[in-house]
Amino acid sequence: MLKGIPAIIPPELLRLLSEMGHGDELTIGDANFPAHTCCDRVVRMDGHSVPEILDAVLKLIPLDPYVDHPVSLMQVVPGDTVETPIWDTYREIIKKYDDREDPIENIERFAFYDRVKEKSSFVIMSGETALYANIILKKGVITPE
Repeated sequence: MLKGIPAIIPPELLRLLSEMGHGDELTIGDANFPAHTCCDRVVRMDGHSVPEILDAVLKLIPLDPYVDHPVSLMQVVPGDTVETPIWDTYREIIKKYDDREDPIENIERFAFYDRVKEKSSFVIMSGETALYANIILKKGVITPE
């Protein structure tokens, strides 16, 4: 155990987060996300929701201040009538760590998959059952305190 580290963060995730550099990306996938298809490095956190993982991760890494949208969500497929109230929860969590008006962008489903394949350092696989709950985070710079 370490002081100041959220208890849900497993050692493997702590190592991967510390290896990330400025501009690197990570993905938190919902329970339906094809993590192993999209990325070679997957951290399983099946017993946890995306909001609790998001909050724990943002306690440890900043979002990139040099891009307009350091957070990306998978856009609802046109014609799909699913509601996405979890996105409001994400906004509340992100607001605690980033004061930008709107740091979130939406990406078309297959473009989202391609982005994860091309840019994500790793995927955190959650047990989240909400639909369209996948989220990409771009890491910012750690500055001296």
